[in-house]
Amino acid sequence: MELEKIKQCKNEVQKIYEQFDASHDWQHIERVMKNAKTILEQEAADAFIIELAVLLHDVSDAKYKKPGEDLEQEILDRLKLSTLQRQQIQDVIASVSFKGGNGKRAESIEAKIVQDADRLDAIGAIGIARAFAYGGAKGRKLYDWNEKARTEMTEQEYRQAQTSSVTHFYEKLLLLKDQMTTETGKQMAEERHEYMLSFLKQLQTETDGNK
Repeated sequence: MELEKIKQCKNEVQKIYEQFDASHDWQHIERVMKNAKTILEQEAADAFIIELAVLLHDVSDAKYKKPGEDLEQEILDRLKLSTLQRQQIQDVIASVSFKGGNGKRAESIEAKIVQDADRLDAIGAIGIARAFAYGGAKGRKLYDWNEKARTEMTEQEYRQAQTSSVTHFYEKLLLLKDQMTTETGKQMAEERHEYMLSFLKQLQTETDGNK
C-alpha cells in the first residue's frame, strides 16, 4: 500500500516539476531523494514520510505557486493518508524552506533529514549550477562585487530582491553548512562548502582580470 501511494505521488508531481526551471525541476527531486536515503542509512526514521515529503516539498513553492493554487493539499487529498501521516508530511515540508533565514525549525528526525537533503542540493557544484540556473531564469546578473549581502531580512524581502546570483551565495548558500542537523548531513556538507569557496575565489580572480 505504501509503495502504491509513493508511486501515485511520483506520477503526479513529476509532471509539475517538469514545468519548473532547471533549479527546481524533477532532477532536483531525484537528487534530494538520493541525499535523504544516504542520510537515512544512519538514522532511525520513517522512510515513507520522508519519501512523500521529498516528492511534495516544492510543488507549492512560493517561487512557482500560482494565485489560489495549492497543489500540495490537492495531491495529499488524493493520496488518502491517515490524519497523522498527513500532518507529519506537512510538518516536514514546512521546515524545508529557507525563507531568508526565517524558516521553520526542523523538529522531527524526518524533518531534519529532508531539510538536510534539500540543503545539500543547494551547495557544492550542483548548488552553483542551480544558483545560476535560477538567476538566469529570473534575469539576474551573474555577480555584482559592490552589492552588499543582507544579513537580516524578512521572508518578503528575501523573495523580492533582485540581487545577483553571487550575492545569493553570501545570503544563503554559504550559511547552510553550519545549519545541517544530522551528522551525515554535516559530513556531506563540508566538501561542498569548500568547493563553493574555491569557486568564488576563482570567479573573483577571473573577473578582476587575472590579477
